[in-house]
Parts: sequence; structure tokens; C-alpha cells
Amino acid sequence: MFNLLPKDKVFYDLFEALSAHTVSTAEHLRRLAKNFPEIGDHLQRIRQEEHEADDLAHKALNRLDRTFITPFDREDIHTLVGGLDDIVDTIDALAKRFPLYHVKAMEPAFVKQTEVLVDATLALRDAVKLLRKSRKLSDLSDRLIEIHRLENVGDENNHAAVSKLFDGNTAPLDVMKWKELYDLIEEAINGCEDVGNTLERIVLKNG
Repeated sequence: MFNLLPKDKVFYDLFEALSAHTVSTAEHLRRLAKNFPEIGDHLQRIRQEEHEADDLAHKALNRLDRTFITPFDREDIHTLVGGLDDIVDTIDALAKRFPLYHVKAMEPAFVKQTEVLVDATLALRDAVKLLRKSRKLSDLSDRLIEIHRLENVGDENNHAAVSKLFDGNTAPLDVMKWKELYDLIEEAINGCEDVGNTLERIVLKNG
């Protein structure tokens, strides 16, 4: 009987807006890395994106609390919203560390990882958009597979970058700084895969 009742479609607007913020924030991080040390504008934009994403997440969770019939399980909506917001939060935390740690030069391996992150957020955004139209895993599978592939690429890049850090040619303080920076960008890439797994679970449960 409940399936015949209208479901709040505004949630899809909120999901898509949050996913757009992951792309925009990742893109500003890539530009920050490529334009380093001229990073002030990109730091500010990332911070703004983080505030806007937080506002959207709060709106989604407030609506979840007030809505009787939701597009799919409340727990899955909560996980999806939290996962998208976490990606933006991680990028924001990462960007803040460049001035905080007085980083003097950009590592090429980090620039490479920003490219992977942007591509992962783009694939994720596309998958989130498809959620409004389809509950068929086959319709989302190409995007989900691409996110998984990019996560594997990110892992390989991270292992190579960390191995280079510990080859004895990097100052110990720089090792500490860059190890954390690499870990954070890998966390953001992994976050895209986590949200992809949430989307997969949603379509399988509601297909």
C-alpha cells in the first residue's frame, strides 16, 4: 500500500547537489596543486564548498526526520548523505594543511592523485544522477566499476608515493607532512568508492 503513496523527490535534488560539491571541491584541490604556491583563492573556494555541503547535508537529514515516505530506506539515505559530505570534509581538511604545515613545494605524485580524485567524483556524480531514474544495477554499473577502478589506481599511486618518501632522500619533517597529505587524499578517493558501494546497495534493495 505504501508504494502507492507519493515519495519526497526533493531528496534527489539534495543528493545531486551534494555530489556536485564533491566534484567542485576536488577540482579546486587539483587547481590548488597545479597552481601551487598560489593557493589562497582555491583554499577559500574549498572552504566555501565545505560550508555549502554541510548546509545541504543538514537540510537532507532534517527532511529525513520530517518525511513519512522516503525514496528508499532512511538508513541508506543517512549513509549516502554522510558519505558525500565526508568526501568534501576530507578535501577541506587536506587543503587546510598546506598553509598549516608550511609546505614549500608541490609533489608531482600528489598532483597525479588529484586527477584521480576528480575523475572519481565525476563518476560518482553521474551515478548519483542515475539514482533518480533507475533502480537497475546495470544502469549504474559502468560508473560504479569506474569508481572501483580509480580507487585501485589511487591505491597504487599512494603506495608508490609513500615508498618514495621513505627512500632516505626526503627530510624527516617532509616525510611526516607528505605522508599525512597522501593519506588524506587517498581517504577522499576511498570515500568515493564507499558512496559507490552505498549506491549499489540501494539499487539492489529497491530494484
